Amino acid sequence: MIALERARHQLVTLGLKDAAEVLDGRLEQAAKREPPYVDFLTDLLEAELGCRRRRYLETRTRLARLPFRKTLEDFDFAAQPSIDSRQVYDLATLSFIAHADNLILLGPPGVGKTHLAVALGIAAIGKGYGVYFTTMYRLVEDLRAAYEERRLERRMRIYLAPKLLIIDELGYLPLDKLGATVFFQLVAARYERGSIALTSNKTFADWGEVFGDTVIATAILDRLLHHSHVLNIRGDSYRLREKRRSGFLRSPAEADGRVVDSVGQLPTGQTGLQSNRP
Repeated sequence: MIALERARHQLVTLGLKDAAEVLDGRLEQAAKREPPYVDFLTDLLEAELGCRRRRYLETRTRLARLPFRKTLEDFDFAAQPSIDSRQVYDLATLSFIAHADNLILLGPPGVGKTHLAVALGIAAIGKGYGVYFTTMYRLVEDLRAAYEERRLERRMRIYLAPKLLIIDELGYLPLDKLGATVFFQLVAARYERGSIALTSNKTFADWGEVFGDTVIATAILDRLLHHSHVLNIRGDSYRLREKRRSGFLRSPAEADGRVVDSVGQLPTGQTGLQSNRP
């Protein structure tokens, strides 16, 4: 027992606290199986490494400020036939992050844009990439305050550091000139240095209205789309679909006797995944 306590103390001293905690159990298993010494040591160290990786992922996920934790396996591709699951899983290889490409997800509310962006963020964290999530409103208000307090350059570093910056809900609220300007500065600073995954309920043709200036909207789109993948999602809202199943909401066809395209604002011909990388 003295030798066991000394071994446990030495493990803790070396910073191998998880290995120290499982030492008794691993010794009991070794007594039954009598593995080679090197196998016992490898098993003990793998236990330590496994615990460290779980803590690392938990910390990185918390720092990413994701609104929820959902993976691609949780996504109902059958409910959104406009999406090719093979193309989405190709994005999940994360080569677009390695190339500092951007990902733009367009579609009406509730079709899964944020889910897909978060799922890719979780996959990126698992591969060791830094990820940060924010809404467009929160981002612009934060940068606006930093500008007014003359600390914009320092605050901008928060959004330049992660390899993948997820910006949700572009287009829900119009921006004034200062908001559009600070967002342009961020996009320009990340250009070809880090990936942006951006969700929007507006088509590109509407971005001039969102930013209040067609010139700055064009400049933003020029940088976002130069190396990019665009995913247009056409379909009904998941939330409204559930209400219809429960009988609380009639479908568009039931409402007026005809089939209505729920994403009429999306440009025809822009379905599926489009790569704009030369």
